[in-house]
Amino acid sequence: MVDHLVNTEINSQRIASVENCFGASGQPLAVPGRVLLGEGILTKECRKKPKPRVFFLFNDILVYGSIVINKRKYNSQHIIPLEDVTLETLPDTLQMKNRWMIKTSKKSFVVSAASLTERKEWLSHLEECIRHLLTKTGRQPSTEHAAPWIPDKATDICMRCTQTKFSTLTRRHHCRKCGFVVCGDCSRQRFLMPRLSPKPLRVCSLCYRQLIAEKKKEAEVDLRQPEQIDSSMTGYEPSSGDDSDKSDDDKVERWPGDAEFYASEVPWSSFHS
Repeated sequence: MVDHLVNTEINSQRIASVENCFGASGQPLAVPGRVLLGEGILTKECRKKPKPRVFFLFNDILVYGSIVINKRKYNSQHIIPLEDVTLETLPDTLQMKNRWMIKTSKKSFVVSAASLTERKEWLSHLEECIRHLLTKTGRQPSTEHAAPWIPDKATDICMRCTQTKFSTLTRRHHCRKCGFVVCGDCSRQRFLMPRLSPKPLRVCSLCYRQLIAEKKKEAEVDLRQPEQIDSSMTGYEPSSGDDSDKSDDDKVERWPGDAEFYASEVPWSSFHS
């Protein structure tokens, strides 16, 4: 399909249409050899609640964004290089079915499709593109993945100290290393994680101790080995939940005691090529 569509007018028109929908806020998507293979709307688990996101699958990247007017206007564009992606199928819950996780070194999150067939089609296309890219570049599949953020409503208390109760005055925070929901006292430390951000990020007390220990071990190794250049990829956001709720004023509702972390009530369109 890629060989058939590359350099064709229909492919150029499709990509131009996606660029126009994102407008000036989006990055240019038309590059030599890039083909738009399919698109659809999936549920993305965000920090406060699941939300619809439009996804575009190209032969080398996955692009998604928030829906302002479907087929006409999108914003908050995110671009993920497919060769950095690992997929993990997840079991159904009472609230969300047909789920899987998209894991990368910079960002990991859960999505769900409208049907089992739609999920199979997404996974099949994604896996084929990833396999082709890794074969082409000679890279090995990524083994380092960012932790997905646990939704705010999953817990009423800090997941580290298990003592602090969250309220209007006591804010929830997320550890950028483990994704746990933690209180301010349990996440006072910051740590530089170059794969995620050029700035030090909030981490919980346990992860901070682990990261410090790892840093000491790495320093000892560096004394014995030549310095290696970090070849980590750039081009998209570090955290696992930052795109979700900046413009929302959702109240934090109590998460049902028998519910798992992910839920959906919105019907989605089917994947198509």
